[in-house]
Amino acid sequence: MKRAEKEKIVAEIQDAMSRCKSGIVTEYIGMKNADLMLLRSKLRESGIDYMVVKNTLARFAADNTDKGFLKEKLNGPIAIAFGYDDEVAPAKVLAEFMDATETTLKICGGFMGDQMLTAEDVKTLAAIPSKEILLAQVLGAMQGPISGFVNVCAAPIRGLATVLQARADKLEGK
Repeated sequence: MKRAEKEKIVAEIQDAMSRCKSGIVTEYIGMKNADLMLLRSKLRESGIDYMVVKNTLARFAADNTDKGFLKEKLNGPIAIAFGYDDEVAPAKVLAEFMDATETTLKICGGFMGDQMLTAEDVKTLAAIPSKEILLAQVLGAMQGPISGFVNVCAAPIRGLATVLQARADKLEGK
């Protein structure tokens, strides 16, 4: 590979590392080509780039960004999934793919912002519910006490109304 080609690849990796919110480093050794293509299409549907990278070029790119800590994860045949919109999306898609297929894909770790993630951290991220579900849970937790407060405040008035209605019904019955 010529130097200009290498510089172009390093620039692409560096750009992806600097623009993404999170990245997951995977080891794809032993994967069938059909499985790799299926994985790429699933990641692409979610707006995630999946790059097979040469370790030395990825190390240069990591040095040129604030991801220098990532160099220890860049061993063996690796690929990196870069998530630009949602921090958790790459971990979720990779975990779903690994659960759905019998593949040799292995998650080695990753990064979120300027923080390094272990393989266990990535698995924990994948188990987190989606943003919409978390917002619904927070809203439900906020509504519970408010509706309880409204019921407590309305109970005496409702009780008085019930007593007055019962008295009015009794007087009409005479």
